[in-house]
Amino acid sequence: MATSDTAVSLSNVRKTYRIGEPVHALDGVSLEVPQGSYTAIMGPSGSGKSTLMNLVGCLDTPTEGTVVVGGREVGALGDRERTRLRGTEVGFVFQTFNLMPRLNAVENVALPQLFQNVGRSERRERARALLERVGLADRADHQPNELSGGQRQRVALARALVNDPAIVLADEPSGNLDTDTEADILDLFDEFHGGGTTMLVVTHERHVAERADRIVHLLDGKIERIEDLEGSSESRAGSAAGRGTGREGRRNGGGDAE
Repeated sequence: MATSDTAVSLSNVRKTYRIGEPVHALDGVSLEVPQGSYTAIMGPSGSGKSTLMNLVGCLDTPTEGTVVVGGREVGALGDRERTRLRGTEVGFVFQTFNLMPRLNAVENVALPQLFQNVGRSERRERARALLERVGLADRADHQPNELSGGQRQRVALARALVNDPAIVLADEPSGNLDTDTEADILDLFDEFHGGGTTMLVVTHERHVAERADRIVHLLDGKIERIEDLEGSSESRAGSAAGRGTGREGRRNGGGDAE
């Protein structure tokens, strides 16, 4: 059962695709993602990682069971309500960045706020503040083709955070980055997690997953095991906790993102 301290809750979730014989992409998965936690999802191809991501991201609904995001059951919502929930409660970071090529960095970051009826000046102010947070204040007016891969991923991270989501969902976020740039992006994940942002990272890479507090291992649509990484991010969280950079900190007037 989801509580106010739970960002995402899955209860006995099954997702079945019927292409000839039924395929159980997820088969009885139950999982709670606490507010402010950092969870990695690992598993081989076909284990159900993408299906889990789509359900948590409100892009799909379960065949059976319940998925609760931000206190609302996803399967009980209509398409419009699910779109609204996705826009307010989930921030996405993709391997391929998915930036709009004709928009500059500020416009890309500000774009999700357009669908939340935020005024133009407020949208741009918030977008510029987040670009400064990810070290791109001097690239705010550059288009994606004028940015490196690492810079584009920083823009994507800022965009994911712009609506102050309950959870940031990252799908192979460092797959297109070199080693040094990957480390910079993962350090930013640590920083925002330390400030209270809930992180859920889908990855094939063990060293990426080890940044999290725990690793959920999927196999054949089931949770094979949950691996607790004791102390993996506690020191990072402690060092950033006082900065008020997360969801609750911003709502209480803390941090420098306003």
